[in-house]
Amino acid sequence: MATKQRGRPRSFDREAVLEQALRMFWTKGYEAASVADLTRAMGIGAPSLYAAFGDKAGLFRDVVDHYMAHYCGYAERALREEPTARAALARLLREAAAEFTTEGRPRGCLVVFAADDGTTASAEVEQTLRERRRQFAVGLEARLRQGAEAGELGAEEVTALARFAHAVFQGMSQQARDGARREELEAVAERAMRAWPR
Repeated sequence: MATKQRGRPRSFDREAVLEQALRMFWTKGYEAASVADLTRAMGIGAPSLYAAFGDKAGLFRDVVDHYMAHYCGYAERALREEPTARAALARLLREAAAEFTTEGRPRGCLVVFAADDGTTASAEVEQTLRERRRQFAVGLEARLRQGAEAGELGAEEVTALARFAHAVFQGMSQQARDGARREELEAVAERAMRAWPR
């Protein structure tokens, strides 16, 4: 005799609800976005959220994966496609200025912003974001090291320049959240590139 399946299967589009949760976390940050905010935005009940994602932190981890897959490709492409490290960095910062100020979505970078209060409750989330930022920094430094190997800059300058560029990127994200316009951030990017070693 066939056993009767318990409960109802998930009846929502996972990508669509992740996008709605992303917008909520991106707007409010991890701590300020309540489960009630999230379920209202996602159009599902709390039991469905817990069944699908485990808990709020599990949902956030999936949201970060969604964000990286759908909104951060420009950074990887800039570092991979440009023929020189200098051109790669210039493109990364220029395109960040555009991405951080795109109309119709929250400003800045979710990975820079979402758990900036450092509370105990968000320690796991902060670790998730810290690891994502570390991966970005490693990729950036690796691209600059390739430039050093090609004679674009001295090997001894790579680490400091990578940290500087990462700090500019994070600062541009915060300025975007504070209302900076695209052209203002492009000016920051252009000015930052003057720090490239001669």
